[in-house]
Amino acid sequence: MGVLLTNHVLSGALIGALARRPAPAFAAGVASHFVLDALPHWGDWGSHRRFLQVAVPDGLIALAAMGTVAALTPGARRPAVLAGMMGAALPDLDKPPKAFLGRSPWPGVVDRFHNRIQREASGRAHVELLAATAFAAATYAALRSPKPGLA
Repeated sequence: MGVLLTNHVLSGALIGALARRPAPAFAAGVASHFVLDALPHWGDWGSHRRFLQVAVPDGLIALAAMGTVAALTPGARRPAVLAGMMGAALPDLDKPPKAFLGRSPWPGVVDRFHNRIQREASGRAHVELLAATAFAAATYAALRSPKPGLA
């Protein structure tokens, strides 16, 4: 599964808040997805059923986070924040088709790379929770800051 989608979305929001422009935010969001997946994180579900027990609520929480962050983001900064969130979530759009249709929409080389970089283990739920808290807090602080972002 990789890093929980909620954390990818929240990290993308932070990227968008700092980048301030949609194109760089989207590109950095995609790159951040693979960086986060390469870090040790919760996973190794053991079964498809267990995966779905975690993935479905996480997907719904990620959607709620996207809506909440978008609603709380000032209008002028919203395009970059949305782009960062969408870029960060994009690589995991393979999960529903894989789970329900048995195949990914991405080329095989992308799927192999994405699977190879995962550093998952059970018992790391606390890592995901701490990351979500840190990303949410940093995004909030970045959106409240009147200073220019990175790009």
